[in-house]
Amino acid sequence: MDPKKNSKIAERNYEVEDYKRNDQMSKGLAETHEQVSDSYMDGDNDEEQTE
Repeated sequence: MDPKKNSKIAERNYEVEDYKRNDQMSKGLAETHEQVSDSYMDGDNDEEQTE
């Protein structure tokens, strides 16, 4: 793979518009952002449950 193309991909960050875009990179970033956001909102699953 072209080193310049690798750098361009590595510099890419999530943008709100990624949900509306159809390229593979945007779809992947949008999906990953949603998963991280869901995990963050749910909290840490490794926490001890207190009763």
